[in-house]
Amino acid sequence: MKRTLWVQKTPPHPRLLELTAGSDREWDKWLMPFDIRGCIGHVAGLKASKLLTAREAKQLTLALQAAAAACKRGELTVTEHDEDCHSAVESFVTAKLGALGGKLHMARSRNDQVAAALRLYMKHGLLDVHARAIELVQALTAFATAHGDAPLPGYTHTRRAMPSSVALWAGAFAAGLLDTLETLPAVWASLDRSPLGSASGYGLPLTLNRKATAQALGFSDIDQPVTLTQNSRGKLEAAALFWSVQLGHDAGKLACDVILFSGEEFGFFAIDGSLTTGSSLMPHKRNPDLFELARARAAALEGDLAQVLALRGRLGSGYHRDFQLLKEPVMRGLSRASEMLEMLALGVAGLTPDRLRGANAIDAGVRATGEALRRAQKGTPFREAYQQVSRELGQGLTPPSTSTATIDLGPIKRRLAAARRWSRSAARVR
Repeated sequence: MKRTLWVQKTPPHPRLLELTAGSDREWDKWLMPFDIRGCIGHVAGLKASKLLTAREAKQLTLALQAAAAACKRGELTVTEHDEDCHSAVESFVTAKLGALGGKLHMARSRNDQVAAALRLYMKHGLLDVHARAIELVQALTAFATAHGDAPLPGYTHTRRAMPSSVALWAGAFAAGLLDTLETLPAVWASLDRSPLGSASGYGLPLTLNRKATAQALGFSDIDQPVTLTQNSRGKLEAAALFWSVQLGHDAGKLACDVILFSGEEFGFFAIDGSLTTGSSLMPHKRNPDLFELARARAAALEGDLAQVLALRGRLGSGYHRDFQLLKEPVMRGLSRASEMLEMLALGVAGLTPDRLRGANAIDAGVRATGEALRRAQKGTPFREAYQQVSRELGQGLTPPSTSTATIDLGPIKRRLAAARRWSRSAARVR
């Protein structure tokens, strides 16, 4: 008989439990540490609300801490005998404390319990993604500092357009990632509210100290009104994934550039051999799999977001069991985002620009606009200068060389320092 928290007189059909649990147990293994944290905060709130004595709260907290330790060692997990991680944790506590374990679920529904665990999970996951993005910005900034004056052609329509440089190329990605990093506090504000005390979605006929529970869990506030909690299911997951997708768009573009520019036809970058893979057939091949799979993760992230949006977009208010299927895309998506950024930070650190190939690619056509503007600056109407240079290019004349375009990395470094400060501040209270 599988452990459930709701069996009454009629035992459930065996296939009912299998079909309704599905793959949820596997994802609940990842959620369990956060569910235990949520339970510890819930006990603190029950004590503050005088629904548990100090002695009862201490015993329950010690049992939950033992559960956390057992979970970390791999001894407490979600097995085929459990419906979910909530059942497994409550069974562990009850085995230790007997009847007192039955008080753990007082004034709580699995609806607000899982919402709390998921918010704790998402806060943890977003901070991890944020940290990985900072590492990538650092790698790009270091790359621009070390090789910033290396010339590169700039492209429009995938055709050579204007002179550029490693500094301009890497700096754009660093600044773009920072643009997204700076929007996380807005997403965080919605996640940083405790749902505990909302129960099944409509509160309880008890006087609960919800703020004490929130404080014990590192939340800055509580959901109000209580009906907000279930209406927010899916919305918060979508917000977390949408934020990650924005990072993914910059990451995917970066990966695509490296794959293209490190190919033999371009040769602007060389990838460290330790970061490439070989072919099972062709002896000469060194493949940019690290960057290709980072790009693939960026694409798959959009699928995770689409799944969440489709799940929540056609539901009425209140709780629905459909929400169970939100776990997989949000957990998978945040994991993908973190891996994607880690892969690219490692990859960028292993890039070396080929200065000669980059300089040779800044040919007469790439320099043409600069020459037209130089003449316009000296007084020739721009349209006339444009036509002059165009005719000269057709006659095989070559505009003079121009200096490498560079940028001031100071603003990027200051923004990076601010992002680090926010991350440290958020991590202290989560």
